[in-house]
Order: sequence, then structure tokens, then C-alpha cells
Amino acid sequence: MAHLRSRRRLGLAVPLVLSLTASLGFLPTGASAVPPAEPAVRATDAPSLAYVVNTRSDHRTIESVKKAIAAADGTVVIAYARIGVIVVHSANPDFARAIRAVRGVQSAGATRTAPLTAAGATDEGPLQLMTARQTARTTSAATAAADSEPLEADQWNLRAIGADRAAKINPGSGRVTVAVIDNGVDDTHPDLAPNFSAAQSANCAGGKADTSAGAWRPYTSTAAHGTHVAGEIAAPRNGIGIAGVAPGVKVSGIKVSDPVNGLYYPESVVCAFVFAADHGVEITNNSYYVDPWLYNCMDDPDQRAIVDAVNRAQLYAQNKGTLNLASAGNSNHDLDSDAIVDESSPDDSTAVKRTVDPHECFDVPTQLPGVVTVSATGVQNLKSYYSSYGYGVVDIAAPGGDRLYQLPDTPSKNGRILSTVPGGKYGFLQGTSMASPQAAGVAALLKSRYPYATPDQLKALLRAEADNPGCPESYDLNGDGTQDAVCEGGKRFNGFYGFGIVNAVDAVD
Repeated sequence: MAHLRSRRRLGLAVPLVLSLTASLGFLPTGASAVPPAEPAVRATDAPSLAYVVNTRSDHRTIESVKKAIAAADGTVVIAYARIGVIVVHSANPDFARAIRAVRGVQSAGATRTAPLTAAGATDEGPLQLMTARQTARTTSAATAAADSEPLEADQWNLRAIGADRAAKINPGSGRVTVAVIDNGVDDTHPDLAPNFSAAQSANCAGGKADTSAGAWRPYTSTAAHGTHVAGEIAAPRNGIGIAGVAPGVKVSGIKVSDPVNGLYYPESVVCAFVFAADHGVEITNNSYYVDPWLYNCMDDPDQRAIVDAVNRAQLYAQNKGTLNLASAGNSNHDLDSDAIVDESSPDDSTAVKRTVDPHECFDVPTQLPGVVTVSATGVQNLKSYYSSYGYGVVDIAAPGGDRLYQLPDTPSKNGRILSTVPGGKYGFLQGTSMASPQAAGVAALLKSRYPYATPDQLKALLRAEADNPGCPESYDLNGDGTQDAVCEGGKRFNGFYGFGIVNAVDAVD
């Protein structure tokens, strides 16, 4: 599964699942003109697409643009007036061109290349279950430490950042919530239920929040990603399974995956950031990139509109007091280079190979202003082989696992990250998807210690407590004589680790 297209899947090995026998997360442009009386093209049998229309946020402009949307054969799904983002469905192939000419519209574009009715299947993959004998053997080996969780011996990541020791000082406050913006969280898992906040959870797929009971749960038991992330952050120390980095804080789930193809479209992510902000979430974890483009280029009007819409939403969250963290990506790309080859976009139709400039084409949300970008490390505190990086782009690093080159001395000898998966089970995953929640957990510990800290202050604290190993002398992982990535910078700040690897002990003490 090394070449799948998203943070939640890219570079992730098929999870190995344990089942205990015991009880059991800007760019506005200016366009102002009188719209044409009728769009130039009509096609009643054309496929329907979703769009974001970004406008000035005053009431008069919003209402005027809504009328223009209807005139262009568009249907408003929801209008986020406070940030000037309107989600629209339309089968008019000329909709975007027509609406960009409307006075007050600052950017507009399609959020997908495939029709709303496109068929597809999620690509999480089936979970590989262990036999009862394997489960018993692993559980027995993992209970060696009397003061640890039953499977904690395999959580090398906690020890790598001192989270096991930090929990004895301050496990985090129940008044702090980390929202997992992902493909759903199984709040019925016994290692998540005690710390789950249903009141701050929703299903945002399609762009409109559904807060009905259980709407935030995964569509299928194999959609393990969000549940895994949630456990990394806040699985309690309750004698069941594993422990999270911040076992005393709350965690919520905001589902943004499409029910048909599992993709994370822009309108869903806009909804998630706004929902989190409006429901008092202190921190969001974003272990994904916004589909369908791995990089959104500002010279393309559709992609520019995507960047604009999601950026407005995440800035709204920041202004309401929410710190947003995001994974750096699993393509081993240098996000500070002059050119990157993207062979995966668009990922909802036929991908086209293109070369992009990461200074003009952005990985969303990780490259948006104010978002904390997290790279991944293995047990040796070395950048994971798959982790993207970049001087001035990566803020901090955290354990994400490395199954090839950094194997721990643990009962399983598994270099990936062990956490919760749906159905009361546990599984190993790796990726910057796993690194970001480790950092989000440390951010939650800092927020618990400094409850009045602003997002900017929390970001500064995260950087200050981090430990930087500096650039390695060599990064030739497979020993073939070729450097697998080039680290730029020094001991204080560099492209592999930013300001350093997070340290939970320093965060609480």
C-alpha cells in the first residue's frame, strides 16, 4: 500500500490487530463584474459537481451571490456567512465561469473532478486479525510493567517522547478537547469511551454538520484511521489496552470522509473547522490532505478556490482559539524544493502526472498559515523513510513509525504505532498520520497546563519544548550510497524536524 494517495493511507502498512481477552483529528482573489443574464452553456444531463463559492462575508453580498447562484443553475447546500464560503451543487458545466464574474465573489471552483454520484469504495483495506493464541502471547508479554497498560510495552512511541512519565505528573485536563478530523471515531471502543465528547462530534461529509447520535462513527469496521488517531491522543490509563499521549483530555470525532469513495473533499473540511471552532474545541488533528489534489496550485481557479475556502475556515478556527495540527505527508517530498512530481492527482478520477512548485502549489491543510506541520520519526529519533519534510515548512516532529529501518526492542518488534481500531481492537499503523496526533497530544498537555494560551502561544510552546537531534550526518537508509533525503538547517531548526521532536515531560514540567 505504499503508493496510495492520502495521509490516512499513504505509506501505511496493513494494520495488525490485537483483541484483548480482558474486559474491554488568503488567499482571496478579486473578481467583480456584472454576471451574464444566462450562463453560456446549459446541459440538463451533465453530471452534478460540488463547488465552493468564496465571497465577502457581509449579509448583503452573501444574499446577492445566492441569487446569482440560483440563476446559474446552482443549489446552495449551506452558506457559512461568517467566513464567506458557500457550498453549492450544480450540473451546469459553465457554473464556475459564470459565478466567478459575479460582483462580490472572490474565488470559486469545483471541489472535485468526479460527479457527486460517482461510484467508488474506501481504500482502508481489510483488517488482519490475530488468532487467540497470538493475542494471548502478545498480551502476556505486554503486561510486564505493573503500572502500565496491558499493551503499553509495544508503545515505544510513548517512551520516545516521555509521555509515560508525563502522565504521572499531569495526564491532561478533561476541560481540553482534541477534535479528530478524519474518517470517523468509534466512540464505543472501551479505550475511547471514557474520554469521548459526543457534544463536540459530528459528521461533516458533504459540507453540512450532522450531529445525530453516532453520526461521527466510521462507515465500516475497516475504516480504522480516525479511531487509531483518537487513541494515540487520549486513550485513558484505565487498565485496558493502550494509553494515549494525553490520557486525561477529551477527544471528539468530526467525520469528513465521503460515504461513497472515502475521500476528504474541501466542503467537508470547511464544515469541520467551523464546527470545531463553534463547539469550543481547543485543538484539531488533521492527518490527511484535502482531496482531490495532493497539491493545490494557485494558477488554477478551481484549486485556488479550494485553498481559499479551507484557509478561511481554519483561520476562523484559529481566531476562535483553536490550534490546528496537520501531518506533513508521506511522499518523502521536500516541501521547500523548487519542483515536486505529483503523479496522484486528481485522485477521484484519472490522475495526471505534473510537476509543481510547492511554494505556489499547496498541500492543504498542512501548508496553510498558522497550521502546525508535523513530520514523522522512528524509534531511533530519525526521520521516517516516507515522511515529507522541508526547511521552513515543518514545525515539529513526532513518532510516526518506521517499519523498514527503525525497529524497536518491544514484544512485537513492530516499528509502527499501536493504537485503537474499531470493534474494541488494536492495530499497528505508520505514517505522518500517526505523528500529528502524538504532537496534538502534547499540545493538549500544554493547553491543560496553560489554559488561557492562544493558538499562537501554544505553537510557540510546542516549539520551545521540542528536542532537536539536528540533521543526521548521513541519510542513506538502505546503504546504496545515495542520500534518500537532504536535511537543511542546523541543530536548532532544520527541514527534517523543524524545531525538534516533541517532549511530553517538558510540556507538563
